[in-house]
Amino acid sequence: MSEKYIDILLQSLRKKEQVLNEIIRLDDVQKAQLENEMCSVEDFDQTVEAKSKCIEQLEQLDSGFQKVYDRVSDVLKADRDTYSEEIRQMKELIRVITDLSVEIQVQEARNKELMTLKFSDVKKKTRSLRTSGKVANQYYENMQKLSNVEPQFMDNKQ
Repeated sequence: MSEKYIDILLQSLRKKEQVLNEIIRLDDVQKAQLENEMCSVEDFDQTVEAKSKCIEQLEQLDSGFQKVYDRVSDVLKADRDTYSEEIRQMKELIRVITDLSVEIQVQEARNKELMTLKFSDVKKKTRSLRTSGKVANQYYENMQKLSNVEPQFMDNKQ
């Protein structure tokens, strides 16, 4: 029975590694989208949504792993020699997962900085458009006032 639980733990760790690799891939896509001026908001939202689903999946894997580990932790501690290979595999997978998590943190920080720059650029462009619109509106109003000249009486006597 314990062997099945240990296999489940190993499968869970492998699945977590796959999900983290997918998040890394999506972070790279997100970086490219942030650097691309022509990227649509819909494409960016799809990437964010895909990352969100991956994060939900990670949370499920973590909670499932913890539940199974709680059931077999006593057996693993008592029979370290019997399960030494499985414990070694789990330690290796946990090390890989930790490395992937650090890489994701670095990517997320980089993407956050890119996003901040992009939003400030969009803000500047919006402000510029608003200012241009005001100037054009004022010009139009001034021109209408000029074309409406009051009638004037001119005396041609000399």
